[in-house]
Amino acid sequence: MTSYDYDLFVIGGGSGGVRSARVAASLGRKVAIAEEFRYGGTCVIRGCVPKKLYVYASQFSEHFEDARGFGWDVGEARFDWKRLVAAKDAEITRLEGLYRKGLDGAGATILNSRAELAGPNAIRLAATGETVTAERIVIATGGRPFALPEVEGHDLCISSNEAFDLPELPGSILIAGGGYIAVEFANIFHGLGVDVTLIYRGKEILSRFDHDLRRGLAAAMTRKGIRIVTEDVIASIASDEAGRRIVRTRRGEEIAVDQVMLAIGRVPNTEGLGLEAAGVKTDDKGAILVDAFSRTSAPGIYAIGDVTDRVQLTPVAIHEAMCFIETEYKGNPTSPDHDLIATAVFSQPEIGTVGMTEAQAGEAYPHVEVYRADFRPMKATLSGREERMIMKLLVNGADRKVVGVHILGHDAGEMAQLLGITLKAGCTKDDFDRTMAVHPTAAEELVTMYRPSYILRDGVKAEA
Repeated sequence: MTSYDYDLFVIGGGSGGVRSARVAASLGRKVAIAEEFRYGGTCVIRGCVPKKLYVYASQFSEHFEDARGFGWDVGEARFDWKRLVAAKDAEITRLEGLYRKGLDGAGATILNSRAELAGPNAIRLAATGETVTAERIVIATGGRPFALPEVEGHDLCISSNEAFDLPELPGSILIAGGGYIAVEFANIFHGLGVDVTLIYRGKEILSRFDHDLRRGLAAAMTRKGIRIVTEDVIASIASDEAGRRIVRTRRGEEIAVDQVMLAIGRVPNTEGLGLEAAGVKTDDKGAILVDAFSRTSAPGIYAIGDVTDRVQLTPVAIHEAMCFIETEYKGNPTSPDHDLIATAVFSQPEIGTVGMTEAQAGEAYPHVEVYRADFRPMKATLSGREERMIMKLLVNGADRKVVGVHILGHDAGEMAQLLGITLKAGCTKDDFDRTMAVHPTAAEELVTMYRPSYILRDGVKAEA
């Protein structure tokens, strides 16, 4: 029988990697986990968590304005960027400590080192040069921002990694990208008083989302003063004598800003991991290829989370980790379920969505009922703010099952989590109709839309 240093070695200390290591160790396995930066991964250190904290911070500018409509007189408001960064750092340090405490309490060996595959069942630790062996290896190294290496001056740009820790808040910023990271940061910086321009190669931002939501959000952002430039890209970037960034676009526009942020996608973090030495195959983007149970092409080596480029969401990585544990250590083969994943975009207003878009439903079903509500939220009636909420249900006409729900407005992300349960359970429109409304709430619209706004027949819009 072959002897190994560890039963399980995890490369990557993000949410998926930590969950794999902690639970395996709690089951009595000898486990080691290696992380070259900070434990917590992208989500905790420079992703979801600090982003949500900054979203909260950026919303106060509107809250102060809205207060007057409700009888409050708010004095002069001043924002201190460095205080926000310091408060964020303290919270991130606290969370990283909890991750380490959980691993330590379960009995896992915590290594502060880059780890690379040195062959089948072998891992080299860069910090010491030592090579250790493991019966099973989990790769959970996540992803990293794409950097536009072909564009002149790309080294003058920042990514979401650096955006959280800028020494000074810029007066103006150009953000390249049209996905959720670009949109969220555009709203964050605008809320903090920065002059924001968003540039995107496509016709509309958030191209993978339902058209009503992406158009409604674009209109709301434009009304606030965020400039959105579509069907254009950055051609070159230079720095002037004052340190400002001079951006030239492919369509010939010149834009001068204090900072340029690239949010044009993320790529799997597999470079230099020694995958070839271990026989681990990747696709043309560098993502590790896995089967339905997260097994790679190399026996005993598994991959979970963003490094596989299946679904780039923290809860998905954690779910894949738990499926790995069930399969390998509990004798219960379990394949990750990537169907009907609820998603939130923490823009302002928020997006919450689960299931098919209208376009997808029209392609999948010959008869689709579309229920749509577009209204001014109650809070805006006194604040005077010009904003709208959109709520949309997509129903398969054949069996009345709700196949998609999309919301634009305050707390849309919170609603999407509960709606994810509803759609996962296979609820029908009749289930929605017989559910009593909670009044007065925005969410009551979801159970009071009794007549379809219109019908899709073979994907073509028709009257209800």
